[in-house]
Amino acid sequence: MKQYIVDAFTDKLFKGNQAAVCVMEKWIPDDLMQNIAIENNFSETAFTVKNSDGCYDLRWFAPGGEIDFCGHATLGTSFVLFSFYEKKSSTIVFHTRQKGDFIAKRKEKGITMSFPAFSLKPVPVTDLMTKAFGAKPKEAFFDRDLLCVFDSVDTIKNMNPSENDLKELGGICIGVTAKGGDGFDCVSRVFAPQLNIYEDPVTGSTHCMIAPYWSSVLGKRNIKAFQASKREGVLLCEVNGESVSITGNAVLFSSCELNVAID
Repeated sequence: MKQYIVDAFTDKLFKGNQAAVCVMEKWIPDDLMQNIAIENNFSETAFTVKNSDGCYDLRWFAPGGEIDFCGHATLGTSFVLFSFYEKKSSTIVFHTRQKGDFIAKRKEKGITMSFPAFSLKPVPVTDLMTKAFGAKPKEAFFDRDLLCVFDSVDTIKNMNPSENDLKELGGICIGVTAKGGDGFDCVSRVFAPQLNIYEDPVTGSTHCMIAPYWSSVLGKRNIKAFQASKREGVLLCEVNGESVSITGNAVLFSSCELNVAID
């Protein structure tokens, strides 16, 4: 089985978010995909198979289990397919199990992906949130993920949350965000202890919640987002009602053959 390792949402190696991408001729057992994801120990490993209709089925596994949606591994998969399998194509359609179809388009300055927007259901700011983050959010929202909004970029960058307390907050991912500076509309970080990931370096899916929030606050459709993890990443987001388009770059780190037995 061919596997590629890609740094997503960056144009520089060793930045952005690492994703492993396995391109297969047919599906393998779920437990084998899970073991490959655990062995890779990245935030996500993507698995894709081309269908007879010319589209690709796509699934994502974190070390802690399969997830319903991953933005950076979708970008990594799109980059691999455009680079090695669909060199003449400008568009790839992905079929997903829980989120419908995603469309990836090759652009001059990267790859643009169209995703469903998350809702922004307000929830109370709790003492546990303040304890977990070491600072009190001014607002909080919940969908699949928890999003907490803070007043300061420095608060986001200097945050050192308690992993045990984060686990009690709920949400597949936990995003923290503030209004940005230095040419960015917002800054964020994302934690995912439920998936055995303390901090996710650059997170496309949670920006389907972050971008609509800042689009509403700032009164603009286009949001330039900076994720302030150690690896850093830039996401160019466009909010279109119930969908969010995210554009990013990716670079190839390696490719290999996996030595796994497939029946």
